[in-house]
Amino acid sequence: MEKLLQEIKSCVVCKNHLPHPPRPILQASTQAKILIIGQAPGRRVQHTGIPWNDASGRELRRWLGVSEEQFYNKDLFALVPMGFCYPGTGTHGDLPPRPECQPLWHPILLDKMGHIQLTILIGQYAQKHYLGTKSKPTLTDNVKNFREFLPKYLPLVHPSPRNKRWQKRNVWFEWEVVPVVQDIVRSLLQ
Repeated sequence: MEKLLQEIKSCVVCKNHLPHPPRPILQASTQAKILIIGQAPGRRVQHTGIPWNDASGRELRRWLGVSEEQFYNKDLFALVPMGFCYPGTGTHGDLPPRPECQPLWHPILLDKMGHIQLTILIGQYAQKHYLGTKSKPTLTDNVKNFREFLPKYLPLVHPSPRNKRWQKRNVWFEWEVVPVVQDIVRSLLQ
């Protein structure tokens, strides 16, 4: 696994499409129990090199009911985005994850993580890819019907501060989804 992680962290396949030099960011272990597949690192994460080291990460840890120490324990959580490098900014936030990473690295990486008991799919890119034909018409529908995808997958909205408006329109998320997510995560980490 360490050799594979070094290969991934040295990857420059999409360097001509990035606003900064490639800096693939992920966390993984053969022992990880929970896999979180997000979109791509944001600007702050690209700078620090620590996955989910921003406001989105703080909110995600709150939703999961875990401490920073637990979250950054690679034997508990694998943090694997669809695109490993910061893709740059567009007119409405960060650009989509680069399409090269997932087909190049996910199959090899996921094959080495044989202890994964739950895969949390954050955002539309991860959900469309991993839920495939079972995906609902919208991200909101996936999240609202999260129980249909358990025990293998758990679709969530992105915890970005930009999604606060979504959360205000969908108050059921905080009351109905977050407590269940915390119960599931707690049971898997025992």
